[in-house]
Amino acid sequence: MSISLVFAAVLIASLLLTWVLRRYALSRSLMDIPNDRSSHAVPTPRGGGVAIVLTYLVALVFVSSEGWTSWSATWPLLGAGALIALVGFLDDHGHIAARWRLLAHFGGAIWALSWMGGLPSINFAGIELGLGWLGHVLAALYLVWMLNLYNFMDGIDGVASVEAVCTCLGACLVYWLTGHEYLIITPMLLVFAVIGFLYWNFPPARIFMGDAGSGFLGIVLGVLSLQATWVAPKMLWVWLILLGVFIVDATFTLGRRLFRGDKVYEAHRSHAYQYASRQMGSHLPVTLGVAAINVLWLLPVAVCVGLGLDGFSGLVVAYFPLVLLAIKFHAGELEKAE
Repeated sequence: MSISLVFAAVLIASLLLTWVLRRYALSRSLMDIPNDRSSHAVPTPRGGGVAIVLTYLVALVFVSSEGWTSWSATWPLLGAGALIALVGFLDDHGHIAARWRLLAHFGGAIWALSWMGGLPSINFAGIELGLGWLGHVLAALYLVWMLNLYNFMDGIDGVASVEAVCTCLGACLVYWLTGHEYLIITPMLLVFAVIGFLYWNFPPARIFMGDAGSGFLGIVLGVLSLQATWVAPKMLWVWLILLGVFIVDATFTLGRRLFRGDKVYEAHRSHAYQYASRQMGSHLPVTLGVAAINVLWLLPVAVCVGLGLDGFSGLVVAYFPLVLLAIKFHAGELEKAE
């Protein structure tokens, strides 16, 4: 079997499994009911992200068995991804206390980092820096923040899926341009797993991702970024730039809420993308806007970094207009600011 057929099989499996999950959710009344913190107005089935999880993990096992990728690269994704997805699934169907969720999040991060060897040297201003044990701690915090920010940013139709697809395709392009083609398979598998789900999640969504899917995407994207950094230190900057829309909005919003003294663990809808969707009266233009920013702005900057531009300088250039957009759309402000 060729790798192209594997990609096609992943897409079809994700598409069909999402349909099955939607039928199951409807039959069991597993619905996301709108409330004053919601960004949707119609009760919608939830839990569709399980399709992404299952198709991606099965595909990873298959491509590793076929020798298309190494088991050493697969185990961090399998173990961390499965644990985070399981905790999210249980939380979707009941409730798990925040402290136990956080413990599982750090458990998944430590599992992944133990297989990868922690945080590799990073390239800063042309100098490769090895941070030792501090780097490993920062890497764990990074992975936990990635999975949580992805959960925070999964608040309107299609946006989390579009972000994952754009980020992974962008990374694959940089890998190809820089001679690291062997890194392409694992993120490309995720692209096709997400596209199958996105068919059902694109505005107006017919099923939501749920915590199982959003947390899984966050930890997997984080692990993929660190794995690439082990191959080439500049790749960390590439991934941080490609994920800029989510990183800037979530971090800016959290910082503002912390500064104001809000209970940051409570649900809210004060991210910039949520304000934007309410101002525009629709999720679709915001989701398409995120795709446009990724393709027309962040991807070219990431390519420049991959081809030689200093990573930190590229990050500053990439993030500056994103910060302005966060300010423009009131990221983290009290909701009465609308």
